Amino acid sequence: MNSGRLGGIVLGVLLLLAGIVFTLQGADIITGSSLMSGNQTYIYVGAVVAIVGLLLLVWSTRGGRKVPPAGSGAQPQPSPV
Repeated sequence: MNSGRLGGIVLGVLLLLAGIVFTLQGADIITGSSLMSGNQTYIYVGAVVAIVGLLLLVWSTRGGRKVPPAGSGAQPQPSPV
């Protein structure tokens, strides 16, 4: 696994978790932040952040084309979709 893919997975998980926390704080399910708790704006902001994180996570974990090593003479095979 290359570092770009790993970075995408880590960032996707962090965004997903942050979005869930924002949404729950906005819905006043998680309390503790006087700014965010019970503020409906954070329900929507959290939902958008969570969706972006989920999309990044899915995009980072999807299998791409397999590229053979240079000089092997093999042709790249497209992944089945």
